[in-house]
Amino acid sequence: MAPRMMPSAQLNKDTYVRMLFIDFSSAFNTIIPQHLTEKLNLLGINTSLCNWILDFLTGRPQSVRIGNSTSSTTALSTGAPQGCVISPLL
Repeated sequence: MAPRMMPSAQLNKDTYVRMLFIDFSSAFNTIIPQHLTEKLNLLGINTSLCNWILDFLTGRPQSVRIGNSTSSTTALSTGAPQGCVISPLL
């Protein structure tokens, strides 16, 4: 998490300031599809939709291209595609 400037405030003696910082910078990369669909099922989400989400998030092919060279393809088992409209909802 990058440091941020804190708002300045004049504090009286014996007062407290509570702050909570949450870093969501790796949120897309750390989703475990099986755990997500189990939780969605527990929340009452339709089983067919849970199965679709599981299928959508598992086995996605990935390769890296630098210039004219492309790596071999590998299947991803975690994470959600960044830039996809459904990813932030998950």
